[in-house]
Amino acid sequence: MRVFLILGASLALPLTACSEAADGTDEATATDQVAVTIPESLAPFGDGYPASGDPCLRLGESAATSNYLDDSAVLVGCPTEADAEALGGTVVGNVDGVRLVSVAMGDANAGMGENGPAVAETAAAAPAAAASVPIRGANSLETRCANRVADTTGARVIGTNRIEESEAAIAIYINVDGATAPWRCLAYRDGSIGEVMFTGDEGAL
Repeated sequence: MRVFLILGASLALPLTACSEAADGTDEATATDQVAVTIPESLAPFGDGYPASGDPCLRLGESAATSNYLDDSAVLVGCPTEADAEALGGTVVGNVDGVRLVSVAMGDANAGMGENGPAVAETAAAAPAAAASVPIRGANSLETRCANRVADTTGARVIGTNRIEESEAAIAIYINVDGATAPWRCLAYRDGSIGEVMFTGDEGAL
């Protein structure tokens, strides 16, 4: 009987050990997956990172995050280990269970239009915007010429006589009150105004 009890105890020990190991593994896994709330001490902002509704949040500057901030990276807080790994950045810390992930700027802007291309596109679009100044209408070449002629002559402009277009420039002829002939204004498609001159006999001015 005594031998049986010893054997029973011996059999029971491995079973208990296996049970504890299994429980320990489950507990570790569960701990990794528990989603924590990102505290205000980490200065979270936005409604999700990298997209709206995502569980991670960008973090601002605070006493808890100051040591992790980097001008060349975005600091993000994630509630679980899995969320942190999905960002592809570098986990730099853990505050109250929140995983702090540093995401390099290049990665953070992937597919969203980085500064370089955006600047290049803006520069390329500038000439097109200048070339789109209309000949007639509000803030048009016609209006700019009329204003220039009025400033030059000091007289009242009473309308446009005619407009002649060419590849080099656009000649806009402006009628002025009291003048025997129109004034010609040379306008360019980039919006600039060139020479202004009287087309009649200057002795009649």
